[in-house]
Amino acid sequence: MTGPALTLSSRTWQWHGGGDMMQWDTLLSAKRLGRDRTDTPRPERSPFQRDYDRIVFSSAFRRMQDKTQVFPLAESDYVRTRLTHSLEAACVGRSLGTMIGERIAQRPTGSSIHPSDVGAIVAAACLAHDIGNPPFGHSGEDAIRLWFERSEVARPFHALLSEEQRADFTRFEGNAQGFRVLSALQMPDNRGGLQLTCATLGAFAKYPVTAAGCGKGRVSTRKSSFFRSEIGLFREVAAETGMLPRPPEANGADPAQWCRHPLAFAVEAADDICYRLVDFEDGVRIGILSYEEVRDAFAGLLVDPKKHLLRAEKMQREKERIEFLRAVAIGDVLAQVCDVFLAHEEALLHGEFETPLIECTAVAEPLRVIEKRSRETIYSSARGLEIEVAGFQVIGGLLDLVVGAVEERAARREGGYSGRTRTLLRLIPEQFIGPGREPSRDPYTRLQLMTDFIAGMTDSYAVGLYKKLCGISLPGQR
Repeated sequence: MTGPALTLSSRTWQWHGGGDMMQWDTLLSAKRLGRDRTDTPRPERSPFQRDYDRIVFSSAFRRMQDKTQVFPLAESDYVRTRLTHSLEAACVGRSLGTMIGERIAQRPTGSSIHPSDVGAIVAAACLAHDIGNPPFGHSGEDAIRLWFERSEVARPFHALLSEEQRADFTRFEGNAQGFRVLSALQMPDNRGGLQLTCATLGAFAKYPVTAAGCGKGRVSTRKSSFFRSEIGLFREVAAETGMLPRPPEANGADPAQWCRHPLAFAVEAADDICYRLVDFEDGVRIGILSYEEVRDAFAGLLVDPKKHLLRAEKMQREKERIEFLRAVAIGDVLAQVCDVFLAHEEALLHGEFETPLIECTAVAEPLRVIEKRSRETIYSSARGLEIEVAGFQVIGGLLDLVVGAVEERAARREGGYSGRTRTLLRLIPEQFIGPGREPSRDPYTRLQLMTDFIAGMTDSYAVGLYKKLCGISLPGQR
């Protein structure tokens, strides 16, 4: 039995402006952000493999072990966190990138391309794709946005910030926070932070636009991948990799927009495949979905379902059957995604392609059904919703407390601020206040540093700190 024919979604969005085209040799730039020279090649470890290792050993990556993927503050140690999801996405991304690289390298013009490099770039970008997410997942992002719009503590900033600066908070985005983590907050004494390669950072940026320029209409501008504070750094990434700027008529309010790095589509696909299939698998383990429903859904993605279902049924436990079918499904979907990427490579290089790769596969509809069912069941479980609501209170409450303290300190630089404020300030690490614990005179910088503090917290730490500061619990008590 052969796989079904590929289809091109009618949702593909195109613009036709000029003949500019991105080039693979430039897109795969090994130059490190913040350095003037490219690393000396080392046969035992490529620059892109070193990117992966730098991310793994970063403190921001470690904190993802206690950040929500689907089930906040899960009581079971089986369900995935942001850490395990990122590792799985990186594995899938490495396979997809290598498959794409092998096909490109077979051409006479692709002789300088190493397939393993393409795989390593996609893997590193996948590994970091959620590194900027605040506590409580996407509801944490919503909580930060809501706080800025409605909190009395945030209200003075509305007049102090420019429209573009306000957009960084009213449309706060974990992707943009992620670029800030990688390029500024981790290893802050280095220009460029972790100093990852421009290829990895380009592939990481699924939404190469600021918050002021993002909006509906195009997949790559629905969200933002960098804040105003990091525009200069992202310009360097875009220039080094040859990412195409958006044409003037497509720019809207903010000219800081680029077409996606083609490998950002591969990163997006790896993430999409993992969260749709793996979250669905978790639904069985938690008891929200039946084995039969998930089995049949995975079978609908297989090129040869009969063969693999027969093999699965010989396994003793349902857990192993589901894991086996999920693994085969990922492999079959990846093969289609690779074909789609290569079929539309020219449009990708011209910046003319604007559709998620999985939407152009023959299994696009079964994947949509899985996602819809997940939203109806897994993502809407009572416990998950209850904790998400509590997350709004925790994040909003913490922002009120810490921002209020820093603003009181900034307004009364000569002293005279309250004892409560003095105590709160001692609990905030100096890096989030300023050198010598002296708040910046720039309100945008002050607010961004406080947001960095909150966004970097794990779920458990945020809850514990909120309870202590509000007197709900005392240190040493549960």
